[in-house]
Amino acid sequence: MLDDFFLRAVLAGLAVVLATGPLGCFVVWRRMAYFGDATAHAAILGVALALGFSISIFIGTLVVALVMAMTVAVLAGRGWAMDTTLGVLAHSALAFGLVAVSFLPGVRVDLTAYLFGDILAVNRVDLAVISGGAVLVAGLLVWRWSALLTATLSEDLAHAAGLHPARERLVLTLALAVVVAVALKVVGALLIAALLIVPAAAARALARSPEAMALLAVAIGAAAVLGGLRASLVWDTPAGPSIVAVAAVIFAASLPLGVLARAGARP
Repeated sequence: MLDDFFLRAVLAGLAVVLATGPLGCFVVWRRMAYFGDATAHAAILGVALALGFSISIFIGTLVVALVMAMTVAVLAGRGWAMDTTLGVLAHSALAFGLVAVSFLPGVRVDLTAYLFGDILAVNRVDLAVISGGAVLVAGLLVWRWSALLTATLSEDLAHAAGLHPARERLVLTLALAVVVAVALKVVGALLIAALLIVPAAAARALARSPEAMALLAVAIGAAAVLGGLRASLVWDTPAGPSIVAVAAVIFAASLPLGVLARAGARP
């Protein structure tokens, strides 16, 4: 059954949204959108280093994403102006990655696949890595859900409950780096942040609790994957951008639906 490339693409996409759904909620709640973007852009530098040292693309991407995420977390803890810092880091990492790829001798690299994803080319090994990473992140978020939510709502409340907000930020940082590494093959570096943010933003307009928002974000992400892949198959459009485009359409539809739902809930 897994010899069917379209089935592998569907399974890979669904595995990714299993992780990006709940993680995207924390990205939205904590206003970490640019943080995710910077980490995703650094993935291209990871690809270049992986090819240069002849190691796994996944390992190279994960290491660079972790370094970027930890750097941003440390700078944020020291009070740096994060909008400017993230802008510099995000675009610098992307530029250095693209330049580094051009210096690789005898290596032909299809940068489009890494920038925008190539989900239809997912093989069995890719599927195993993507699924394993996504399940790991989803399990981590379920395990730390209460602590992460408390630290997100109020650091003072977290301290009062005996929690360490810095540790919970580190959990999110590590989860984000893993998601970037596994999602690179699916939607590419330039669209990973969209897959994190758009389904969660659509879910926020409709959900009435944090848990409901996380589950709804997964459902919206799954609908975007299925709809985007179907559109790609029918109209011969790029799969990664098609997935994000469907997610954006769902987000646009969620806004009036959310207004109507809130109006109907009023006494």
